[in-house]
Amino acid sequence: MRYANLGRTGLRVSRLCLGMMSYGNGSERPWVLDETAAEPIVRSAVEGGITFFDTADTYSKGASEVATGRLLPKYLSRDEMVVATKVFMPMTPGENGGGLSRKHILSAIDASLARLGMEYVDLYQIHRWDGRTPIDETMQALHDVVRAGKARYIGASSMYAWQFAKAQHTADAHEWTRFVSMQNHYNLVYREEEREMIPHCIDQGVGVIPWSPLARGVLAGNRTRSGEKRTTRSGTDTFTDVLYGQPTDFDVVERVAEVAAAREVPPAQVALAWLLGRPGVTAPIVGATKPDHLADALAAESLSLTDDEVARLEEPYVAHPVLGHV
Repeated sequence: MRYANLGRTGLRVSRLCLGMMSYGNGSERPWVLDETAAEPIVRSAVEGGITFFDTADTYSKGASEVATGRLLPKYLSRDEMVVATKVFMPMTPGENGGGLSRKHILSAIDASLARLGMEYVDLYQIHRWDGRTPIDETMQALHDVVRAGKARYIGASSMYAWQFAKAQHTADAHEWTRFVSMQNHYNLVYREEEREMIPHCIDQGVGVIPWSPLARGVLAGNRTRSGEKRTTRSGTDTFTDVLYGQPTDFDVVERVAEVAAAREVPPAQVALAWLLGRPGVTAPIVGATKPDHLADALAAESLSLTDDEVARLEEPYVAHPVLGHV
């Protein structure tokens, strides 16, 4: 496993981040593993060199944070692990149960830390942009979370580049804490982030930690052009239908399969290797509910693609509307 600085910080992270959304007891999502089933995968991830883990308060209504807090200390000391979580989605009833107001942020970080059983998180991220809250209120509240020692760094997730730049400018103007990372929607099927967000992050020294690096399994072959859904997740995760509904998406999927067949490796390895080689990308966030999912991710980290293979993989792409910001 290779390691890298997260953006221009001194924080070292593994080049793969294990997404903890897939774990938690009592989840309503049929593809989510309980802690007992998740433990061997987490152990194998640590044995493979992964030290970076991402969750969110909203995943399985907090159960993912609970699982993260219980599983990781079995295999890593607190100083060895890098733990990221997120805030924004509604977590309690009422008008102030979600969003990025000062009220919600300050209560949400305490609730997340209680579920995690930790005194701090390494990276506290806003899960989406909040159009109802002034950005200066959000940035000051996040700065206060850092000053209180409850988070070491802050990050953001899917939004427009102008929104991200506005947030960073607000932090700079008041000498508050800046975002050090962007968790955005980026993979071979959806590359709109290459237009503005990723160049902006490269210019500003912000780490890029993409979500859905395999297009929620589409790039690994969990569904077909004809509509066949081959896994429990592909048959029940309706958000996938929203993100990956263009017929041309499967032109990319089929090209990945062709390159993978020539390499005699699974398509997931090729798709992840492509993303790991993209400018600005620090650590894709990979999900794993089966041992082979993790094995493919670890193998991809050391798989180098040729320039010709990269060109072949990128050639079928066509423009998409903005997807994943809400």
